[in-house]
Amino acid sequence: MVVDEVARRFGILTWKKKDAAQQAFDSARRVGFVKPASFMNLSGTPVRLISTWYRTPPAGVLVVSDDMDLPFGKLRMRPSGGHGGHNGLRSVIATIGEEFPRLRVGLGRPEFDSVDHVLTQFNDDERRALPAIVSAAAEGVTLWIDEGLEAAMRFVNTWVPTPKDTPTEPD
Repeated sequence: MVVDEVARRFGILTWKKKDAAQQAFDSARRVGFVKPASFMNLSGTPVRLISTWYRTPPAGVLVVSDDMDLPFGKLRMRPSGGHGGHNGLRSVIATIGEEFPRLRVGLGRPEFDSVDHVLTQFNDDERRALPAIVSAAAEGVTLWIDEGLEAAMRFVNTWVPTPKDTPTEPD
């Protein structure tokens, strides 16, 4: 959803399927968008293929992923790091190494099976909060593209949703 929002803001209308991913390119900004279309635990392959094709070093690849270890709606951006148990990040790290920036979007840790959690639809409160969360994450990506990692991290790592954007806790 974050990649789609950034692409929408940049006026990207055309996506093509190549290398097990949906791809789009903004020639004015010289920015590529990649949405792996394979299983999450195989997403490193299209990232490697496409970043190699465009001769983009790992530091020039921003990976946006969900994260159950962050509370719902919490955003965190880092310049590099490990996979934290995330199979998609594990796959990317296996193909291009750990030295790429990542933007993690919190899903919260469920009380039930985590596989079901990441595949389940958002509840009503979460759906109401999503536009603000996706918008803030997209703003972080845009800052990364336009102003660099430090500016993006300053924004993302200090962003706090307003109370109306925060789901209420179930009783």
